[in-house]
Amino acid sequence: MTADGLPETAATPGDPAPPPGLVVVGRFDQRPGYGVNRPRGSDSWLFTWTTGGRGRLRQGGTATGAGAGDLVVLGPGVRHGYGVEQGVAHWEFWWVHCGARPSWHPWLQPYGTGDGMYVVPGASGEPHGRIEAAFRRMLADARWTGTGAPPPTPPADDRVAVAHSTTARELALSALEEVVLLTAGAAHAPSSERTDLDPRVLRAQELIAADPGAPHTVRSLAESVSLSPSRFAHLYTRQLGRSPMRALREARLRHAARLLEGTDLPVERIAAASGFASPFHFNRVFREHHGLPPGAYRTHCSMVGT
Repeated sequence: MTADGLPETAATPGDPAPPPGLVVVGRFDQRPGYGVNRPRGSDSWLFTWTTGGRGRLRQGGTATGAGAGDLVVLGPGVRHGYGVEQGVAHWEFWWVHCGARPSWHPWLQPYGTGDGMYVVPGASGEPHGRIEAAFRRMLADARWTGTGAPPPTPPADDRVAVAHSTTARELALSALEEVVLLTAGAAHAPSSERTDLDPRVLRAQELIAADPGAPHTVRSLAESVSLSPSRFAHLYTRQLGRSPMRALREARLRHAARLLEGTDLPVERIAAASGFASPFHFNRVFREHHGLPPGAYRTHCSMVGT
């Protein structure tokens, strides 16, 4: 795709973006003529999830349309623009400016289209209601000061919120993480192009994803789907291109990364909660996978989020 054919923006060149470190969330329903143009891009990530009408987004030399259910993510530091697509009556969408958690990258990476753009298409059966609820919760949580009860879900005409406090930012990012997982997970779900996947392989995937820290083995997973260990391992590897134990290790590393980012649990407890037999083994494989040992990874994530 190219950036040709985007609507002319009604905004002036160099529309401002929120400063880095904030989480800003809102919902717009815009008419023809609406557009934003940032020749230098933004210092933060931009997430958009379309609920009605259609928009068009540009990032560098790449562009995409966005219809209901599509999640489009624009990475920082690349010129971008977006607006109502030509010929449609409106574009209704949720949007979030923030710093992306590193653990989201593996979920978004399969949907990269170039120049720091990620397009997660709306999938059949996608849980739209839960995604919508996550955005509304994000809008409420962004206003929480950390004292008393979090605010209730805002009314429909309450459009934008800025998360200033650490508590509000972390709650808002947790809701956005749910959005990323739900949209990417739905897009990964079996569809017409994956009818070759054996339901027993899919069931094993679900067991691993539901509790990566559990003491899964090839034998236990095989028994759960009524296969012999050798037959199960062969079938899983042939259909998904990686062994069950490699898939389990990757799921455990993702789980550990989320715990390092979102909690202050000691590394030893995170290792145990993620299914690793020893902190030493956990440190070694985590560093091999992420390029940093767990403690340094947590420090890096906290610095990025400030």
